[in-house]
Amino acid sequence: MLPLGHWPLEDRRQLIGVFTDIDDTLTTEGAITPDALQALAQLKGAGLHVIPVTGRPIGWSESFALGDTARGIAPWPIDALVAENGAVAFKGMNLSQNSLQPPYSLANLLSKIYQQDAKTRALNTTRMQAVTRRVLAEVPGTMLATDSGGRETDIAIDHSEFTHLSPEKIEQVAQIMRAEGMTATVSSIHINGWFGEHNKLAGARWIVAELLGRDLDAERHRWAFVGDSTNDQVMFAHFEHSVGVANIRRFDAQLIHKPRYIAQGARGAGFAEVAAAILEASKPT
Repeated sequence: MLPLGHWPLEDRRQLIGVFTDIDDTLTTEGAITPDALQALAQLKGAGLHVIPVTGRPIGWSESFALGDTARGIAPWPIDALVAENGAVAFKGMNLSQNSLQPPYSLANLLSKIYQQDAKTRALNTTRMQAVTRRVLAEVPGTMLATDSGGRETDIAIDHSEFTHLSPEKIEQVAQIMRAEGMTATVSSIHINGWFGEHNKLAGARWIVAELLGRDLDAERHRWAFVGDSTNDQVMFAHFEHSVGVANIRRFDAQLIHKPRYIAQGARGAGFAEVAAAILEASKPT
């Protein structure tokens, strides 16, 4: 991983969009910090597309990332949000500065779309419930993630958010999920499992086609990705302009695919640092 300063200015100048993880990339201690929120707004203000791609549930994403209208908290300035590791997304969130002023209606800002049809999702829900029961019964100390009520297409076992599992137990949970035919990944806080071929990269391709009508693979050199964990590896491997915030170093030994660059700052401060580097390239010379 090269220091962020090694990222060529010309490479940054050609970017049209930024994908980013949320937990421990945009957020610090579970909340977005003012510098990271300002960085999102500045990227959007500079004309770039900004799309978070997260393993968090779609229900959590609506209340957390889209703001709280009752309290006058504005949505994040982003184009779309892909949740549950690529399975479901909110789109239609290309927010102008005017639309961020209350009162506003979430119904006018977004629509929810899925990669799988309703029948497939219903069948998978029954299968996921059975896997959940097996994990909780066979791996002592396991518990569902507290955000599970907002999940529609996957299950999540907490390993570092409100409880702690050893690396051996984390791997045991992942192995059970895979033995049951699920895809399993480990984020900085959860072990996620789902039925289907989608992942963060498939979700990124899907949302770019749905939202912009463009082929992501044909112009991947014009997008950057920022992440922090092992479940971001598929994105690190695909995007030549991939950046890890500093806290990714805790997973250094587990990463097969690492980001090309690394920020000095951790979590939200690291994201703000990456945004500043991108914005620097857009300034007139």
